[in-house]
Amino acid sequence: MYNLTQLSDSERMRIELDKQASYTVWKVKNGKVGYEAFAELTNNIEDDDERDFCQQAIMKYKTLMGVN
Repeated sequence: MYNLTQLSDSERMRIELDKQASYTVWKVKNGKVGYEAFAELTNNIEDDDERDFCQQAIMKYKTLMGVN
């Protein structure tokens, strides 16, 4: 078991971005939002490394969930 409070800020942010990416792909797959949600999510991230991580997470979940 992990205690998330013991993680660094950057590690907690990566977990949050991964969750947001997963949820956004799920919403697109289930017709709750359109594909523009991917751009909205990534465009709101200021840090380049975090944006790249989020884009990779989106691609990972699109593959896992069968979203093109």
